[in-house]
Amino acid sequence: MPQRTRQGAVAAAALLLAATTAACTGPADRPGPHPSGAHGPDPRRAFTLVASGDVLPHDSVIDWAGESAEENGDEGGYDFRPMLAGVKPFVSAADLAICHTETVYGEPDGPFSGYPAFVSPPQLAAGLRATGYASCSTASNHALDDGADGVRRTLDAFDKAGLKHTGSARTAAEGRRPALLTAGGARVAQLSYTYGTNDQPMPDGQPWAVNLIDERRILADARAARAAGADVVVVSLHWGTEWQTEPDEDQLTLAKKLTAARTGGRPDIDLILGTHAHVPQAYEKVNGTWVVYGMGDQIAGTMANDEGDQDGRGNQGSIGRFTFAPPAAPGQRWRVTKAEFVPQLMDLTSGRVVSLPRALREDPDRADYREARESITEAVLGRGAAEDGLTEAAG
Repeated sequence: MPQRTRQGAVAAAALLLAATTAACTGPADRPGPHPSGAHGPDPRRAFTLVASGDVLPHDSVIDWAGESAEENGDEGGYDFRPMLAGVKPFVSAADLAICHTETVYGEPDGPFSGYPAFVSPPQLAAGLRATGYASCSTASNHALDDGADGVRRTLDAFDKAGLKHTGSARTAAEGRRPALLTAGGARVAQLSYTYGTNDQPMPDGQPWAVNLIDERRILADARAARAAGADVVVVSLHWGTEWQTEPDEDQLTLAKKLTAARTGGRPDIDLILGTHAHVPQAYEKVNGTWVVYGMGDQIAGTMANDEGDQDGRGNQGSIGRFTFAPPAAPGQRWRVTKAEFVPQLMDLTSGRVVSLPRALREDPDRADYREARESITEAVLGRGAAEDGLTEAAG
């Protein structure tokens, strides 16, 4: 992975963050009066952060969204809201909800494509926003499937929908900025990086188009965000080995290094959210910081594993929820006081995302739902997260 000199970029990022923090509030913000009567976040208010896995629209997913739009009288349109309705209550209840889009968008009328080079309907951004998401990571191995035009159309659609984004960029300045949001009484910065782009080169003259994983860059960006006023720094990483439930050595090594990094005794990163493996992976507390190695897929069609066999794990995922409390003393970190997860499934019979705890309360006889829930839970708890307090939420 390329190593880059970041001193100038760090300074620029700090200036950009300082200049834009006040204006860059997320669509899920719930602002309230500051106790002193002053403007700005109330540092004493806790908040909840929800995050979910890869949104990967295969051809069948695009067809389902088209059918939903047609049912609502939008002939030729695409409506992803019904697909996500099953998790909307949980997502929209959070103070801040973060998604991950693995693909780039096309023009509103297409053409669209699934695997291997994904070009998705831009209406997906509105569907994510309507579900309650405030920000979405965009750095992935498919981020350059349609070159610079794909990046531009994707981020344009996010802007139109009111959805923050980080990980890919239309300009060099945008590439230096994290997604900036407020939640409860905290300023939150989200950063996003990918292990690669499927050997697709960066567009000519645009080396900043997609953020690549680089330990030194990630820490420099996190420190710049913190220095400019971010109370909580969240890092989204597209990493790992596809179809491998256990996190690989690269994930484990990078997680240890990133969570060990501190400035003035305070951790530089407060939460790591992983995507890419297409199967649920473990949650783990590393050096006192929660790491989600892989949340699995949130939206995907029929998935084939490395052997070419249909693999139902590719439609399984988890949604994480972390409750952050204000610092106990000035200069300390915002603390995660509660960590939870919700097993979820992309049901290929209905074309809908299902919150499994909720679905099983309504229909306890669904053996396929029970089996999926058990499989996801086993993966999520596979590195001892239960001992560190991770519990299943009601969904």
